[in-house]
Amino acid sequence: MMNKKVLLCTGGIGSGKSYVIRVFNTLGIPAYDSDTMTKLLYDKDEELLDAISKIAGKDIVIDGVLQRKLFASRIFTNADLLEQVENVVHPAVIRDFNRWKTEQNSDFVIIESAILLEKPELASVPDYILAVVAPLSVRIERVMNRDGISQDEVLARIDNQWSDEERIRMADFVIRTNDADAILPDVLKIMEEIRNGRR
Repeated sequence: MMNKKVLLCTGGIGSGKSYVIRVFNTLGIPAYDSDTMTKLLYDKDEELLDAISKIAGKDIVIDGVLQRKLFASRIFTNADLLEQVENVVHPAVIRDFNRWKTEQNSDFVIIESAILLEKPELASVPDYILAVVAPLSVRIERVMNRDGISQDEVLARIDNQWSDEERIRMADFVIRTNDADAILPDVLKIMEEIRNGRR
C-alpha cells in the first residue's frame, strides 16, 4: 500500500466531477477534495498562515484566523501577490494530500482538483489523469440550478477555466456525463486498467 497510485479527477464547473467521484467512493476508492481541504488548511495550518501573512500582510491573519474577505480582495487584484501565495499554498496542499494518502486503505486514491493540470509544478502528483466532461448546455443547466445564477454568469466562470479539449489532451481517461447514460461501466474499466497497470 506504500506506493498507491494516484488518479487525478479533473473537470470544469458543471462537468459532473463530483458525481463521478461519488461512484468511485461507492466502490471503495477514497478521494481527496483539494478545494475543500485548502479551505480547511487556511483554518488549521499555522505554518501556512504564517507564510501567507508574510506575503500578503500581517493584518491578513488576526489571532490565528485568516481574514478571508481582505485576503481575497488583496490577492485577486494583484497577480504578483497571488502567484506568491500559490507558491506556498500548493506545497501545503500536497503535503496534506500525501499525509492523507498514507492513511487510506486502498490500492489507489483520487485527488480531485479543477486546477492541478494548469500548474506545471504539480504535474508529478498524479500517475493517471481522468477528465470529466459534459456538453456545454448540460453544464450551464446544472450550474444555474445548483448555484441559482444566470447563464451569463455560468459562461463567465467557464471562460475562466481550461477548455474540455485542453483537459482531454492531457488525460489518460475521459468520462462523458450527460444525465442519460450510465457511467458505472466507465468507472469499472478505469479501475481495472489502473489495477492492472495497463497505462
